[in-house]
Amino acid sequence: MSEASPGSPAAEVRTGSMLPYAAFVVLLLAFGLYAIFVAGPASRALAKEQLARTVAEETNAVCAKFGMKAGTSQFTDCADALAMVRQKQIDRDRAAEQGL
Repeated sequence: MSEASPGSPAAEVRTGSMLPYAAFVVLLLAFGLYAIFVAGPASRALAKEQLARTVAEETNAVCAKFGMKAGTSQFTDCADALAMVRQKQIDRDRAAEQGL
């Protein structure tokens, strides 16, 4: 096999500056840290708010379907019953995940 002589393109590739690679790695780390510490918590908070909105809309729709309007004691009872049903489903799902 022939060896690269000094000044040839093969020799320059091996002795080239590592600065572009280091800058690329630093850039990747910066994006990763941003995703972990800034975007991650913000997207989790947004998802939590969206879930709360969806649950409230579902509660209103189901209770209204059965003639219970928001602000009445019947609506409150309906919403509480739905919350219990949802919690029981969560408990069943968690138990199933654990193999119980």
